[in-house]
Amino acid sequence: MATPDTMSITVIDFETTGSVPGYANEPWQVGLVAVNAGRVCMETAFDSLLRVGYRPFNRYAPGRHAQLRDDLCVAPSLADLWGVISERVGYRAVAAHNIATEKGILAAAFPLHPFGPWIDTLTLCRRLYPGLASYALDDLTRVLGLAPRVAALCPGREPHDALYDAVAAAVLLEHAFAHDKTRD
Repeated sequence: MATPDTMSITVIDFETTGSVPGYANEPWQVGLVAVNAGRVCMETAFDSLLRVGYRPFNRYAPGRHAQLRDDLCVAPSLADLWGVISERVGYRAVAAHNIATEKGILAAAFPLHPFGPWIDTLTLCRRLYPGLASYALDDLTRVLGLAPRVAALCPGREPHDALYDAVAAAVLLEHAFAHDKTRD
């Protein structure tokens, strides 16, 4: 039976354009990092901008996409990155914070590939730490005292950057695995 000490899990995060009438919600950045044997492995980290062209973004969509508009026109598509993504998320456990977005994007882009099993760090943290005022990723890392570790692993990055958020979710997973209730 797999335990946190033996598992290899890929944590993924997408930053998206948000909903805009007449346009699908599309990813504009992807970040990935592995948690191997209960520890974040930065040597496995990968991130990329994704081509979305000059389509409109939801005005409330977080992130630095406005500064990257020209880069987002020439970035690779998600399909272009299939080799990199499939080698990291294919046939292994996949984690994300609030998995609906990541599951939906992967299912839409690669409908013939079954991803998972999935681990939702949002659900996990709600069970381990009931009664918190917020379960937003950056709030959790701050309240649990994990923000300095995330910052050290991702220097120069901040919340709503796909790699930063993937690493933050991975650090939450690492922290949860050290929690007695999660060991089983």
